[in-house]
Amino acid sequence: MSKEKKKNSRTYIGGQAVLEGVMMRGKKAYATAVRDPEGNIQVESRRLHPSKGMRIAAKIPLVRGVVSFVSSLVTGSKILMRSAEVYGDEGEPSRFEKWCEKKLHVNIMSAVSFLATLLGILLAVGLFVVLPIIFADLLVDSGTWLVKYSIGYNLIQGCIRLIIFLLYILAITAMKDIRRVFMYHGAEHKTITCFEKGLELTPENARGCSRIHDRCGTTFLFLVMAVSIIVFSVINWVCDEYLDLFRFNDVANFFIQFAVKILFLPVVAGLSYEVLKLLAKSQSKVLLPLKAPGFALQKLTTREPDDEMLEVAIAAFKQVYAMDADESIPEQDFVVSKTVKKYTEELKALFADQGIDESDAEWLVSVKTNIPRSELAECEKLLVPSRVRELDAVAGERLKGKPLWYILGDTEFYGYKIKVDGRVLIPRPETELLAEQALKTAEQGNKVLDLCTGSGCIAVALAKEGRDKELSVTAADISADALEVARENAKLNGADIKFVQSDLLKGVKGKFDIIVCNPPYIRTADIQGLQREVRDYEPASALDGGEDGLDFYRRLAQEAPKHLVRGGTLLMECGQGQAQEIVKFFKKFDYTMVSRDYNDIERFVRAVL
Repeated sequence: MSKEKKKNSRTYIGGQAVLEGVMMRGKKAYATAVRDPEGNIQVESRRLHPSKGMRIAAKIPLVRGVVSFVSSLVTGSKILMRSAEVYGDEGEPSRFEKWCEKKLHVNIMSAVSFLATLLGILLAVGLFVVLPIIFADLLVDSGTWLVKYSIGYNLIQGCIRLIIFLLYILAITAMKDIRRVFMYHGAEHKTITCFEKGLELTPENARGCSRIHDRCGTTFLFLVMAVSIIVFSVINWVCDEYLDLFRFNDVANFFIQFAVKILFLPVVAGLSYEVLKLLAKSQSKVLLPLKAPGFALQKLTTREPDDEMLEVAIAAFKQVYAMDADESIPEQDFVVSKTVKKYTEELKALFADQGIDESDAEWLVSVKTNIPRSELAECEKLLVPSRVRELDAVAGERLKGKPLWYILGDTEFYGYKIKVDGRVLIPRPETELLAEQALKTAEQGNKVLDLCTGSGCIAVALAKEGRDKELSVTAADISADALEVARENAKLNGADIKFVQSDLLKGVKGKFDIIVCNPPYIRTADIQGLQREVRDYEPASALDGGEDGLDFYRRLAQEAPKHLVRGGTLLMECGQGQAQEIVKFFKKFDYTMVSRDYNDIERFVRAVL
């Protein structure tokens, strides 16, 4: 784009001020940027998917104005309410709100939003349709100078309507919240003007731009008022002079007038849209007298924004501009405050849809909020947007397949906190039975070796629970990374453990009374068929047990006797269906015994030398 062309660039993007933010709408998308109570700019964007009928209507003069008006009204109301959710009250729900939701299954904020919209429509009809008719009728009754239903009568109605509109605008400017909305309105105009001037979109550049713009909704509303004077005057005159519709009593005639105005309102909107479109296309000074009233009105409905407001408007503009240029850019949502109860319910449903256990959602929320899992279902504590965003990020990792305990950073084993990450396996509940067997077997002063220690969970349990027996615990693993985690866990729990880096028993010296081992036992060919959480995140070296999954047991049968005292015990965990085959490897031992886990699966093999 040449500099000259860039300087004179015009954009099709338009906007709307909302509560503490700005909405920008392009050809293919719209984006709303809001500054939340914590001071962060949040952006929500949506793709526009107009129906075939809407696309055809958008090309037909007059009709396109009606479609645009209705579409803007509906979309604008939704966005206004949505922005209110982001900038809503940070307090917890009141007792009344809780009662309505629990007993009546009604969201009080949704109900209030609906009623507010309904009352707004009724107020508009009352102020701009009903009241002008009443005032004009009073003027007719005050003397003979004004003939009812004449052109003059209808022009007076239009002028009254325009006066009411101006007084309404002046009245609402006294409201602090409305003045802030007008400041965001100014930010919206300045941002668009800044772009059209070819300047870089920064608060500094936008600050110096005009807050008056050709394609403003305020100008459109003024045109609606102006055009309605002409249209309604002509229509009412025709209805009286040629159709004789006002031949009934005053009450009936009043409702006929009311119905005619409502019926022809789309015509007024369509004509006003076409006039605005024509005026916006030309910068000729000849048209300035026609534009001047709208510009003057914008002086009331826009205020000078601060730089933070300009940042918000620029964020919305940039998002919608990018989405119009690149259809691959995804939609994004606001992060709004939620109660712990609501957030937990939503997360459980999301996890269930993805085939993830609902308990993962409960654990995630419980650990991250320090709220007991049993209290989540009734907890009305409010999570502010930043906390919701943090939880969403963590939940997103779980949805990608990352195991819950890797995300949380620790788990519990035998009552002790055990740190875990991608360097070690996550301890399984059934492994606690292996530690329990070792503790029951151990005698006073026994030396115990934990082979393939991984996170060191078994070694920690043995060292802590075996203090009364004065057990001497050694832990070995081939992985230096795993040993680093195991040392951290020993320090965390105050466990006295000696660590040795060793390929099974090759680097271990001395003999032990008990050797405990939970080696890799998954068949190599079965690795790819494991759950995503295990296959993609847990260390493969701690899973792969060779072609039949029994490689480490064969080695143990050969190497363990050299490191066990006479009468010493080797305790091993194994996979489903492997125990009886493993027993065959230990024929040189005095005896072997198989025991089951919580699910009645043959899980543990005991071999006594």
